[in-house]
Amino acid sequence: MIQLAAHEDIPLLVEMMEEFYAESDVPLDHCVAAASFKTLLEKPDFGAIWIYFDGSEAVGYVVLTVCFSMEFGGLDGNIDDLYVRPSARRKGFGQELVQSLLIECHDRGLEALHVEVAPLNGPAKAVYERIGLQLREDDRDVMTAKLKGEF
Repeated sequence: MIQLAAHEDIPLLVEMMEEFYAESDVPLDHCVAAASFKTLLEKPDFGAIWIYFDGSEAVGYVVLTVCFSMEFGGLDGNIDDLYVRPSARRKGFGQELVQSLLIECHDRGLEALHVEVAPLNGPAKAVYERIGLQLREDDRDVMTAKLKGEF
C-alpha cells in the first residue's frame, strides 16, 4: 500500500534516507534530513512524499519536488529521492511508487519530470525508462553550488 507521508513518518523517512545514502557512501546529516522532510510536508506546493508499505513494513519511499522551469514554460518536477530497501527490490515497488508520483505530476499540471541517475545504475534507469523518462542526449552537464553550509 502506498500512502502520502505525514509528520509522524519523519523518523522512518530519515532512517530510510540514511540507508539510501549509505549505499553510495554519502554521509547524511539527520537534522537537515528531518528538517527537509518537515518543510516539504508543511509546504505541499513544494512537492510530496510517498511511502510504500508491504503489510506493516515500510519498504521504500519517493520524493517529488516542484519548481518553475523557463525551458518548459511552467512547473516541472524532480524525483528527488527514490529508495527501495534491498530485501524488497525487483518486486515492482519502485515502479508503483513512481506511478503514484506520476499521477500527482499530472494532477498538478507539471510540464516535465526530471531525475538524476548515477551512470552505472542500470536498475534505476530501467524503472524510469518504463515510465517514459529518457536520457537526454545532449552535451549538458549538471553543475551545483550549495548556497548554505559546506558542500
